[in-house]
Amino acid sequence: MGFISNLSSIHLDILKEIGNIGAGHAATALSKLLNKKIDMQVPHVKIVSFDEMMELSGGADHVVAAVFLRIEGEAPGSMFFVLPPEQATVFIKQMIGDEEFTFDQLAENEIATSALQELGNILSGSYLSSLSDFTGLALYPSVPALSVDMVGAIISFGLIELSQVSDYAIVIDTALNEDDVEISESVRGHFFLLPDPDSFHIIFESLGVRVNG
Repeated sequence: MGFISNLSSIHLDILKEIGNIGAGHAATALSKLLNKKIDMQVPHVKIVSFDEMMELSGGADHVVAAVFLRIEGEAPGSMFFVLPPEQATVFIKQMIGDEEFTFDQLAENEIATSALQELGNILSGSYLSSLSDFTGLALYPSVPALSVDMVGAIISFGLIELSQVSDYAIVIDTALNEDDVEISESVRGHFFLLPDPDSFHIIFESLGVRVNG
């Protein structure tokens, strides 16, 4: 993965622009779903190691809600959308209209589970569409799966299950804001794109990045 060191701020800006366009599509879809104006921003995009990915999510032992799916097509890979429990709760309350909902109820609440899966579906579809448009690659998401567990268990299972080791992940920070909600109450999560080893080369070459390693 020597080419990672050759990536400049311009290349990261391209990835951020892909994220911003995807966020715009997702915000439109969520606005229709919730029947209220949603603004979605991508504050940061970075490339991190596997260990840094876990730390960004609060550490390997931190319990989170995560939506996982596979990317099929010309650049296969994995995607995770990770939300801390308090953030998942904020979103679910908005989506199902139940202010009494607590995160502890998620496992036995089918409506809440479906709401979180739909969020992952909308985000992943929007980001993948944007990435596909920019790169010209044909990319398709699998049906998303929802897990509530420790970060280390979720991410390791998702990758080990596929007999795949990924050295790096593209991290797209995600912030969903409503017009009538304080910024401090906005939903913030991490979106991780883990291309299969060969796919990293394919994606960056399609974006015009020379691959030497």
